[in-house]
Amino acid sequence: MYLNCHSYHSLRYGILSIDDLVSQASALGIKELVLTDINTVTGLYDFKKKCEEKGIRSIAGIEVRKDSRLLYICIAKEFKGLGEVNKMLTAYNCEGIELPQRPNLPSNFVIYPLNNIPEQLNENEFVGIQEDELNLLIRGEYKKLLSKMVILQPVTFSTKKEYNLHRILRAIDNNVLLSKLPEEEVCKKSEYFRDPQTVLNAFRQYPIIIENTKEMLNQSGFEFAFSTPRNRKHYTGSKADDLKLLTRLALAGLERRYGRSNAQAAKRIEKELKVIDELNFSGYFLITWDIIRYSNSMGFMHVGRGSGANSIVAYCLGITDICPIELDLYFERFLNLNRKSPPDFDIDWSWQERDIILDYIFNRYGKDYVAFCGTNVEFKYRSIIREVGKAFGLPKEELDELSKNPERVFRDELVQQVQKYGKLLEKFPNQRSMHSCGIIISEEPLTTFTALEMPPKGFPIVQWDMHVAEELGFEKFDILSQRGLGTINDTVKLIEEKRGVKVDIKNTTLSKDEGRCNEYLRQGKTIGCFYIESPAMRGLLRRLKCDNYKVLVAASSIIRPGVAQSGMMREYIFRHNNPDKFEYFHPVFEQQLGETYGVMVYQEDVIKIALHYGGLTAADGDILRRAMSGKGRSLSALQKVKDHFFASCREKGHPEELSREIYRQIESFAGYSFCKAHSASYAVESYQSLYLKVYYPLEFMVSAINNMGGFYRTEVYVHEAKMSGGNIMNPCVNRGEYETTIYGDEIYLGLMLLEKVESRLAKEIPEERRRNGDYKSLEDFIKRIPIGIETLQILIFIGAFRFTGIPKNELLLKARVLLGDFKPKRHFQPLFEEPVKEFKFPELKRNVFEDAFDEIEILSFPVSCTPFDLLQTKYRGTVMAKDLTDHHKKEVKMLAYLISRKHVPTKRGTMYFGTWVDVEGNYFDTAHFPDSLERYPFQGGGCYLLLGIVEVDFHFPTITITKMAKMPFIADPRYSHDEDKKYEAQQRIKEDVSMTFRAPYPQENEIGLPRKKMIN
Repeated sequence: MYLNCHSYHSLRYGILSIDDLVSQASALGIKELVLTDINTVTGLYDFKKKCEEKGIRSIAGIEVRKDSRLLYICIAKEFKGLGEVNKMLTAYNCEGIELPQRPNLPSNFVIYPLNNIPEQLNENEFVGIQEDELNLLIRGEYKKLLSKMVILQPVTFSTKKEYNLHRILRAIDNNVLLSKLPEEEVCKKSEYFRDPQTVLNAFRQYPIIIENTKEMLNQSGFEFAFSTPRNRKHYTGSKADDLKLLTRLALAGLERRYGRSNAQAAKRIEKELKVIDELNFSGYFLITWDIIRYSNSMGFMHVGRGSGANSIVAYCLGITDICPIELDLYFERFLNLNRKSPPDFDIDWSWQERDIILDYIFNRYGKDYVAFCGTNVEFKYRSIIREVGKAFGLPKEELDELSKNPERVFRDELVQQVQKYGKLLEKFPNQRSMHSCGIIISEEPLTTFTALEMPPKGFPIVQWDMHVAEELGFEKFDILSQRGLGTINDTVKLIEEKRGVKVDIKNTTLSKDEGRCNEYLRQGKTIGCFYIESPAMRGLLRRLKCDNYKVLVAASSIIRPGVAQSGMMREYIFRHNNPDKFEYFHPVFEQQLGETYGVMVYQEDVIKIALHYGGLTAADGDILRRAMSGKGRSLSALQKVKDHFFASCREKGHPEELSREIYRQIESFAGYSFCKAHSASYAVESYQSLYLKVYYPLEFMVSAINNMGGFYRTEVYVHEAKMSGGNIMNPCVNRGEYETTIYGDEIYLGLMLLEKVESRLAKEIPEERRRNGDYKSLEDFIKRIPIGIETLQILIFIGAFRFTGIPKNELLLKARVLLGDFKPKRHFQPLFEEPVKEFKFPELKRNVFEDAFDEIEILSFPVSCTPFDLLQTKYRGTVMAKDLTDHHKKEVKMLAYLISRKHVPTKRGTMYFGTWVDVEGNYFDTAHFPDSLERYPFQGGGCYLLLGIVEVDFHFPTITITKMAKMPFIADPRYSHDEDKKYEAQQRIKEDVSMTFRAPYPQENEIGLPRKKMIN
């Protein structure tokens, strides 16, 4: 009876979740159900699983609409029928091919509404009729179609409140007021689950219609085997040839990585290849290798990370750059004979090059077989409240107030309605989008399983997310991008261009455990370096006196929230600095975790302890692993593991107190810890960037600026370049480029940093210069570049015409005389040069600091001087950052410029950690507790006078602030006669603020990690 059911995956139309839909059908004793979401199969596979749980036979269908008009309903006779509809919808979504008025879908039943019946019906075509349409059957044109009619009892909602919610969704979708919503945009009030017998009774005078409906249900089916591997199976065309090629490549890589006589590596390759072959994963490895091969041929850098780095075959193929033997990474963490799904390689490219890699994958493996995973973007309460409010007709002012105070109780009845329905829509799917990095490469055309859609990004997506993909048997390839690799890549290119030096940065032995790099690491001099530049990470490196690769690998993991929050980060720091002041509290910890002083640092450590101390099975270990990596996280499954753990510990005779402590540590890792291979991959990239920073600091910082930095704003990387001996120059139309560039030690800031200069124009200026030579004067520039007076003034203010030798004031007057109210248009080079008109301008004097204030206004930081030079006070502090370790427990007074602050919750309220530079340009850190912040809060970017007590924690000084005050700048000399604008510029100085919303880290006295044996 129920041939036309909608879930909320019929976006902005359906109201019921898959769970609700199936549960309501089950409660009515319905045994057959068809899901026909509008133009999508998003919920279909979940629907099948839920129906099987309830003993309902599920049938697959799709309701096809163009805009809001129902064309027909397709019901698959068998699974391949779904593919027919998917193919038709994909052509419409991705290629703009119109939906046919009458589709050719032989493996489907096609049901037309009364207002869209073709002249002649084929065998598989029917007409759907609803109860309120039965009175139309007295008409001759309908009466003759009785033998081709079926019952339509659509299901869209279940209660009056849900019907109202449906109307609100339709108003949102049509961007109209509820009162103006056309009736044809809304479903009928009868579209809910009615008792099956009631429906049959309504059609009792037309037994042929009832019979047709039952027969259609009997002849339809949805057979599907979940978890059957569906990724592309072979690279070469056969399993045997895949293995032969993989073996040859692995052995060639073995010689390249290890030489000809490394028996340990050769034995491990042999073992891994055997497992890979047994699991039929040779093709998966080869496809990944093929993508890397193309990347290398283009000269791109990549990082293969995640558990894939546990594989020596991946290392020898060049997919990863981590030696699993060196770090004792075991292959079984990545791939073992119990695993049915393919391995998951995570591969990073530069953000500038990722799209080129994606184009290659789509072209190489075929658009019919490759797509991104989809993802459902849900309604979020604060944004949906605006949408619902607009539908109800609330004015913008009220919507602003309501969005800012979502929990406030309003008396206005209309506002209460908006709040009520807004809450109901929270977590509803709103639109489909593209997964950030997950790609599927399928053995069969993807339209076998789903229709494809084309989001604005330009790559097709499937209609379900990564979790459904995994259930269906697809394992995604993660093709990621990051700015850190862009910085490394660009630095290497810049060094070759400017110095003629080729740096083989892919040779990881070049930048691993190198003397000067290790010294920088130990001192935390890592700003600009991937993953190790944040204040927290630099502080950790100093506390550990980290001076080698292996400690860096550990540091990359213990900085993660799970480790830090459990107290294990603090304990690791203590044990690293005091290896003779603790005992392993159980022999298993010494045997399994000796490298990390008995502290669980990696996911693998947790699994080792669960297995070797708790006696859990490998299957339980895998549940833990998946929970920790965020895959298939299930509280009920974790609870079972916990119960097994404690039962097993009691059987083994372990003390209850010790077992509880160990499980506390295990539990704290869930979802946050890295696998060791992941940390090692990050550490390699960190070292690569550090090597370039140490030996080529100016080129490295230029590249960091061009890749828009990392943790900090551009100003900080400009400061680093200056501290490394760079002479920072403002943008220049004759020497500068769109991006920041370097000549010797002179660094010219790029035109791209001028926010108010249009990107197109910023690129055209250097391109025109390359075509026709340097700009000779302001007049010459105006002739060659189509520019308006406002943009030209910005270039003058920033000093981009300083090559003329003419003062800014005179240039500005000249520009206004030459352009006036000129509107930019395309200029052409004249055939004959006309003589330049000479104007006599009055001599205008400029204050020495005017340039600095121009720079602050345009760039948000000064270039021609430091912020300290602009202060009214001449005081510069009594202690410098480099001497803080000598002042443990002493009070110091410092003058400093604010770089960043991080919000951290504590049990006593919000606190901040600040990062600053002193007048010598060196960094230091501060801690601001709630009581201090209440009296002495941050007041935006700028220079502050600080008073506090120095606390040296394992070689790392922090000042606990007791008082602070923001120091005023001198009056802006450009506005010496304007009281309102004299001090405006200081408000443009920025700071980096990061917010943390997590439970507070435990205090040292709360950690309670035993340092003594806890066994008899």
